[in-house]
Amino acid sequence: MIFHPAIIALFLSSILMSFLMIYSSYFAALIHRKWDLQNGGELQLIMERRTYLISTVLTYIFAFQILSFFLYIYTADHLHSLFVGAMCAAGTLQVNPYGYPALLLKIFNCLLAGTWLILNHTDNQAFDYPLIRKKYVFLLLLAPLLLTETFLQGAYFLNLKPNIITSCCGSLFSVNRDTVASELSALPFNLMKTVFYGSIGATFATGIFFIARRKGAIWFSIASGLSFLVTIAAIISFISLYFYELPTHHCPFCILQREYDFVGYPLYIMLFCGAVSGMGVGVLAPFRHVGSLTLIIPALQRRLAVVTLVLYALFMVVVTYRMVFTSFVLE
Repeated sequence: MIFHPAIIALFLSSILMSFLMIYSSYFAALIHRKWDLQNGGELQLIMERRTYLISTVLTYIFAFQILSFFLYIYTADHLHSLFVGAMCAAGTLQVNPYGYPALLLKIFNCLLAGTWLILNHTDNQAFDYPLIRKKYVFLLLLAPLLLTETFLQGAYFLNLKPNIITSCCGSLFSVNRDTVASELSALPFNLMKTVFYGSIGATFATGIFFIARRKGAIWFSIASGLSFLVTIAAIISFISLYFYELPTHHCPFCILQREYDFVGYPLYIMLFCGAVSGMGVGVLAPFRHVGSLTLIIPALQRRLAVVTLVLYALFMVVVTYRMVFTSFVLE
């Protein structure tokens, strides 16, 4: 393993979070089986007191989980100079078979962690914790994914060897290769522009309808999630080209570098936070009629919908501004 401060921080923090997740999962299983707010027994009182501690610990764990995604990308990008052939994080993650699986699982876990935080915040607003069983069942489903991520990330760092020759992003995202990245790079520009703006438009249409009529939460959530996926594909297909001003450079990582003013970080933060907020609207929808949440959830859903629309709008403004005012013309 390369001894780098960021690697050590990610490695040790993921191990610590894994132990905390195992303990929290044991507590989650206990709550799922034994929780009864009408019971004044000793076990119930212990669980009620301990749930504050567990919720606080999990809040910090999942908040760091989201932060660790960007630290992981930053670290991979920062280390590219140590590997022959690597120009950015794309090449560094290709050094061994664990880099990209860990990245994809981190993306998935970030979305789920953000959704859990929304569910936990909602539950804590009510006096009777009506979602406590559901959020801890969600935790039990999320725990194996986080433990798998810890394994993949650890395997990736432990198998980093500087003498390995890797591929550059120009090769990995070349339209001539038979990979998923190459397929995304080869998507027709005009088609992807239509799909990108169409998906954002659908998100705005369903979001405005939901805010105005308080209906269609699930459709808005689905539209937000699809916009997230479409936008990732659009970044590889054509958006990145306008920042690089090169017709063949499809890398989604180089926009995180200093040469491009680190513009990738705010873009990805807006995209991820918008997707989590949009998904949260749909996750909360089934619980709108729970007695103690009837006033809490509708207001929270509207705020989440507004956050999603604002963040997606900012993302679209930045991208469109670059497309319109750059001297680069993509035919």
